[in-house]
Amino acid sequence: MKYIIIGLGNYGYVLAEELSAMGHEVIGADNNDSRVESIKDKIATAFVLDATDDQALSVLPLKNVDVVIVAIGENFGASIRVVALLKQNKVEHIFARAIDCVHRAILEAFDLERILSPEEDAAKSLVRILELGTSVEVFQIDAEYYIVKFEVPEKMIGYGVNELNMDKEFQLKIIGVKQTSTIINCVGFAVTELNVVNEQPDNYKIQKGDQLVCYGKYKDFQRFWKAL
Repeated sequence: MKYIIIGLGNYGYVLAEELSAMGHEVIGADNNDSRVESIKDKIATAFVLDATDDQALSVLPLKNVDVVIVAIGENFGASIRVVALLKQNKVEHIFARAIDCVHRAILEAFDLERILSPEEDAAKSLVRILELGTSVEVFQIDAEYYIVKFEVPEKMIGYGVNELNMDKEFQLKIIGVKQTSTIINCVGFAVTELNVVNEQPDNYKIQKGDQLVCYGKYKDFQRFWKAL
C-alpha cells in the first residue's frame, strides 16, 4: 500500500519507519529540515514543506496513495487546518491523530475514516499490563467491543476453562485457548510452543503460559481485570 504521513515527530517518524519496513511505500512530509533529513533514506520520499499551506500541500500526490495520515500532535491548529485542506482536496481516506478529547471532537466533525489516539492507547496498554502482570494484545471491533488475547494470570492456573465462568460473571466469551506445551526440537533443546485449541476437553486445566482469546465489551474486560 501507499501512504502519505504528514508530521514526522516521534509518532509520525516511527509510523513511517515501521510501515516502510513492512514493505509499504511511504511518503513523509514535515516542515522541520532535520526530521526529513533523518528519515529520507528509510522511506520512499520525504518532503520539507508546510502542509498548512494549500500550495505546498499540492506538491504531495494526494490522489495517488491509499491513505493520508495526519500525524501532527503538538500543533492543534496545524492538525485541524491540514485535515480541512485534505477534505477540500477531496482526499478519501484520511487518518488523523488526536491529542485529547477536544481535538478528537473537532476531528469527528470532518467524518474521517479513522481517528488515532496513540497516547490513550499506550496508556490503556500499560494499565492492562500493570493489572494483569502480563502482556496483552487487543483488537478493537468497534467503540465497545474488543477481542483480547492475554497470558493467563497466576490466579487462573489450575482451573478448568468452564470453571472460570467468564461468560456468566463478566459477559466475556472465550473464543480460543493457546495451549502451552514443551517439545524437544531437532537439536535436542526443550522449547515452549503454543497451539490454538478452540474446543477444550472438559477435564483440561489451565496451565502456566496458556493464553486466552476472549470477546466482549471493554467495560466488561475492565471489570474482569479489576476482579483478578
